[in-house]
Amino acid sequence: MGKPLLDRRIKAFLHVVFWAFMFLSPMQYMRGTGIPMLQYVMNCMSPLLLMVMFYANYIWLTPRYFVAGKHRYFLLINVVLIVVFVVFQQYWMDFTNDIFHNARREPDALDVILFAIRDTVNFIIFGAAATCIKLAQQWMWADKARKDAETARATAELSNLRNQINPHFLLNTLNNIYALTAFDTPKAQESIQELSKMLRHILYDYQEPTVPLKDEVEFLQNYVNLMRIRLPQSVDIQFQHTIRASQVDIAPMIFISLVENAFKHGVSPTEPSFIHINIDADDRQITCDIANSNYPKAADDHSGHGIGLQQVQRRLELAYFAHHTWEKGVTPDGKEYHAHIQITDWKESNSKLRNN
Repeated sequence: MGKPLLDRRIKAFLHVVFWAFMFLSPMQYMRGTGIPMLQYVMNCMSPLLLMVMFYANYIWLTPRYFVAGKHRYFLLINVVLIVVFVVFQQYWMDFTNDIFHNARREPDALDVILFAIRDTVNFIIFGAAATCIKLAQQWMWADKARKDAETARATAELSNLRNQINPHFLLNTLNNIYALTAFDTPKAQESIQELSKMLRHILYDYQEPTVPLKDEVEFLQNYVNLMRIRLPQSVDIQFQHTIRASQVDIAPMIFISLVENAFKHGVSPTEPSFIHINIDADDRQITCDIANSNYPKAADDHSGHGIGLQQVQRRLELAYFAHHTWEKGVTPDGKEYHAHIQITDWKESNSKLRNN
């Protein structure tokens, strides 16, 4: 609210300064000439008519006719105004000269034509300037409205995506715990305890637009611990993280779907398997590297439908549109899958998320 008010005051100040200059500049010719103040006031008719021409276009003609597409009416009214003002100014100059017995000779026809051309050009310039300024303002207002609408839509979509992650994540986790209850009750109980820690993060931290990266890392660590419970010791699971700044923030649950995907497709009950996760951050960028052995689902297995990865892509676009890269794919031999996300200038993006 404060900024638009400040902008209006600046624009009003610029208008006042410009017209003050237009009206006061003729006074420099009065110094030592003996020109009476009344004559100066009467000579102010010229800038007064220019002001009327300017604001007639700025306030009335441009928004009502030009912007509305009624260009013929816009041109016609301007032509009428210019003709009336030019003729009136010629008579006003003659009237002023008669009152003050100006010593100059009576202007001939060529002088009248030259004065008329000069005045016409001045009125056209001021009318065109008013129209251009008003159109520029209209364009800026429309552009701001469009950007505000896009921001609101993106914020709503981001919030919707965040809400979708909860059931998607909980469904996968509960399925894992359910599988454990069939053959290892103590591990199932331990899994529930790990899940409670993760739910605490979702219920409290998850509602904020950004969370400390250390909290997000702790959330991922709890998930990895939860997955370790049901996996054999032979699966090589490594989770490393390095945060080289006192405070690094990130949009919550950006990486969880990638980690889920690694456990879903990176573990085989019979073949050697590994999952390596590394998160590195400083005060400029955040990097997440995930590598895992690749054991894709069977062609007839449609569980999940890739919803998690679609959400990752969309959330990165909405939260870190111009400040992220995501490289992913399988090695040529098809045995490993790699995902690399890099978020740069995260402070700028996070600031926009908080303001929205």
